[in-house]
Amino acid sequence: MIVLDTNYALVTYDEENKLAMIEWKAKCTIEEYQGAFLKLIDLQKTKPITRYISDIRKQSILSPSDRKWFEDEALPMAVKQGLKAAAVVFDGNSFKKYYINIVIKTINKFGFPVKVFNDLQAAKDWVMTIS
Repeated sequence: MIVLDTNYALVTYDEENKLAMIEWKAKCTIEEYQGAFLKLIDLQKTKPITRYISDIRKQSILSPSDRKWFEDEALPMAVKQGLKAAAVVFDGNSFKKYYINIVIKTINKFGFPVKVFNDLQAAKDWVMTIS
């Protein structure tokens, strides 16, 4: 099911597998960035979302305030509502790797598995092993 489809992100939900995914397509504003996550958090109030994949290969570099919002607001809400595993797909860009490492440290505080991939199918295969 398509939750949001814009020029900057495609947000989908697979109810059978309780899997949400954001494929970032281009640079976006802070409002657009937050809005994509808030769509999923809102959906999670009525549909089970236990697995999440973020494909950031085409995403621009985020500001520290964007990352902080994700860590302090979005992630705790999603975890509280049942998120149990996450995967990130990225292209190896050193700036994105720095961003991912910081986010992974935050996710580790919640005690659920997170893994980084450079291939979307590998990310899907792995996240589906988490119950």
